[in-house]
Amino acid sequence: MPINNGQKLMFFLPDFESELRIPFINEGVSAGFPSPAADFMEMSIDLNKQLSENPLATFYIRVKGNSMIDAGINDKDVLVVDRSLEPQNNKIAICFIDGEFTVKRIQLEKDCFYLMPENPNYAPIKVTEENQLIIWGIVTYVIKKV
Repeated sequence: MPINNGQKLMFFLPDFESELRIPFINEGVSAGFPSPAADFMEMSIDLNKQLSENPLATFYIRVKGNSMIDAGINDKDVLVVDRSLEPQNNKIAICFIDGEFTVKRIQLEKDCFYLMPENPNYAPIKVTEENQLIIWGIVTYVIKKV
Protein backbone atom coordinates (compact mmCIF):
# COMPACT_ATOMS: atom_id res chain seq x y z
CA MET A 1 0.00 0.00 0.00
CA PRO A 2 1.64 3.29 -1.05
CA ILE A 3 1.89 6.25 1.31
CA ASN A 4 1.91 9.59 -0.49
CA ASN A 5 4.12 11.97 1.46
CA GLY A 6 3.77 14.91 -0.92
CA GLN A 7 7.38 14.40 -2.03
CA LYS A 8 9.05 12.64 -4.96
CA LEU A 9 9.76 9.40 -3.07
CA MET A 10 6.99 6.82 -2.77
CA PHE A 11 6.82 4.83 0.47
CA PHE A 12 5.30 1.35 0.81
CA LEU A 13 4.53 -0.74 3.87
CA PRO A 14 5.40 -4.46 3.69
CA ASP A 15 2.38 -6.77 3.59
CA PHE A 16 3.06 -9.31 6.33
CA GLU A 17 -0.36 -10.90 5.88
CA SER A 18 0.45 -12.00 2.34
CA GLU A 19 -0.07 -15.66 1.53
CA LEU A 20 2.11 -15.48 -1.57
CA ARG A 21 4.82 -18.12 -1.37
CA ILE A 22 7.59 -17.86 -3.93
CA PRO A 23 9.62 -21.02 -4.68
CA PHE A 24 13.09 -20.78 -3.14
CA ILE A 25 16.14 -22.95 -3.79
CA ASN A 26 18.38 -22.63 -0.76
CA GLU A 27 21.45 -24.41 -2.19
CA GLY A 28 22.89 -21.31 -3.87
CA VAL A 29 24.02 -20.92 -7.44
CA SER A 30 27.64 -20.79 -8.56
CA ALA A 31 28.84 -17.44 -9.84
CA GLY A 32 32.22 -18.96 -10.73
CA PHE A 33 32.59 -22.40 -12.21
CA PRO A 34 29.46 -24.51 -12.56
CA SER A 35 28.99 -26.87 -9.65
CA PRO A 36 27.96 -30.50 -10.09
CA ALA A 37 24.23 -31.07 -10.20
CA ALA A 38 22.89 -31.80 -6.74
CA ASP A 39 19.54 -32.78 -5.41
CA PHE A 40 17.83 -29.80 -3.89
CA MET A 41 14.72 -29.27 -1.89
CA GLU A 42 12.37 -26.59 -3.16
CA MET A 43 11.09 -24.45 -0.33
CA SER A 44 9.21 -21.18 -0.29
CA ILE A 45 10.22 -17.73 0.86
CA ASP A 46 8.28 -14.64 1.91
CA LEU A 47 10.40 -11.64 0.97
CA ASN A 48 8.44 -9.31 3.24
CA LYS A 49 9.54 -11.37 6.21
CA GLN A 50 13.02 -12.19 4.89
CA LEU A 51 13.95 -8.52 4.32
CA SER A 52 12.44 -7.14 7.53
CA GLU A 53 14.35 -7.62 10.76
CA ASN A 54 12.04 -5.12 12.47
CA PRO A 55 8.66 -5.47 10.69
CA LEU A 56 6.90 -2.60 12.45
CA ALA A 57 9.71 -0.20 11.50
CA THR A 58 10.29 -1.39 7.90
CA PHE A 59 9.24 0.45 4.75
CA TYR A 60 9.91 0.07 1.04
CA ILE A 61 10.80 3.24 -0.86
CA ARG A 62 11.12 3.68 -4.64
CA VAL A 63 14.12 5.77 -5.73
CA LYS A 64 13.76 8.67 -8.11
CA GLY A 65 17.05 9.98 -9.46
CA ASN A 66 20.67 8.95 -9.92
CA SER A 67 22.61 10.57 -7.07
CA MET A 68 23.53 7.16 -5.56
CA ILE A 69 24.45 5.12 -8.65
CA ASP A 70 28.03 4.42 -7.49
CA ALA A 71 26.54 2.72 -4.39
CA GLY A 72 24.50 0.45 -6.69
CA ILE A 73 21.27 2.42 -6.15
CA ASN A 74 19.63 3.46 -9.41
CA ASP A 75 16.51 5.31 -10.51
CA LYS A 76 13.37 3.19 -9.87
CA ASP A 77 15.12 0.75 -7.49
CA VAL A 78 13.22 -0.13 -4.35
CA LEU A 79 14.97 0.37 -1.01
CA VAL A 80 14.19 -1.55 2.15
CA VAL A 81 14.45 0.93 5.02
CA ASP A 82 14.55 0.18 8.74
CA ARG A 83 13.51 3.11 10.92
CA SER A 84 14.58 1.37 14.13
CA LEU A 85 18.31 1.37 13.30
CA GLU A 86 20.59 4.05 14.71
CA PRO A 87 22.23 6.36 12.16
CA GLN A 88 25.96 5.70 11.87
CA ASN A 89 28.84 7.10 9.90
CA ASN A 90 29.04 5.69 6.35
CA LYS A 91 25.52 4.18 6.42
CA ILE A 92 23.08 4.98 3.61
CA ALA A 93 20.04 6.74 4.98
CA ILE A 94 16.70 8.21 4.00
CA CYS A 95 16.98 11.81 5.18
CA PHE A 96 14.35 14.51 5.50
CA ILE A 97 16.19 17.79 5.05
CA ASP A 98 14.54 21.18 4.77
CA GLY A 99 11.17 19.66 3.85
CA GLU A 100 12.36 17.13 1.26
CA PHE A 101 13.32 13.45 1.33
CA THR A 102 16.62 12.27 -0.11
CA VAL A 103 18.76 9.15 0.03
CA LYS A 104 22.43 9.78 0.84
CA ARG A 105 25.40 8.31 2.68
CA ILE A 106 25.99 9.76 6.16
CA GLN A 107 29.47 11.19 6.63
CA LEU A 108 30.61 12.50 10.00
CA GLU A 109 33.75 14.58 10.21
CA LYS A 110 35.34 16.34 13.17
CA ASP A 111 33.03 19.35 13.24
CA CYS A 112 30.91 18.69 10.14
CA PHE A 113 28.05 16.48 9.07
CA TYR A 114 27.53 15.70 5.38
CA LEU A 115 24.96 13.89 3.27
CA MET A 116 27.10 12.37 0.53
CA PRO A 117 25.90 11.42 -2.94
CA GLU A 118 27.51 8.48 -4.73
CA ASN A 119 27.69 10.16 -8.12
CA PRO A 120 30.35 12.75 -9.06
CA ASN A 121 27.70 14.85 -10.84
CA TYR A 122 26.09 15.70 -7.48
CA ALA A 123 27.53 17.87 -4.70
CA PRO A 124 27.65 16.80 -1.05
CA ILE A 125 25.14 18.47 1.24
CA LYS A 126 26.83 20.09 4.23
CA VAL A 127 24.37 20.09 7.11
CA THR A 128 24.53 23.24 9.22
CA GLU A 129 22.52 24.70 12.09
CA GLU A 130 20.30 26.41 9.51
CA ASN A 131 19.12 23.07 8.12
CA GLN A 132 16.26 21.02 9.52
CA LEU A 133 17.37 17.38 9.29
CA ILE A 134 15.74 14.13 10.34
CA ILE A 135 17.47 10.81 9.64
CA TRP A 136 14.26 8.95 8.76
CA GLY A 137 15.69 5.44 8.40
CA ILE A 138 18.66 3.33 7.36
CA VAL A 139 18.73 1.48 4.02
CA THR A 140 19.21 -2.26 4.57
CA TYR A 141 18.56 -3.74 1.09
CA VAL A 142 18.25 -2.62 -2.53
CA ILE A 143 15.76 -4.38 -4.82
CA LYS A 144 16.39 -3.84 -8.51
CA LYS A 145 15.36 -5.08 -11.89
CA VAL A 146 18.16 -6.56 -14.00
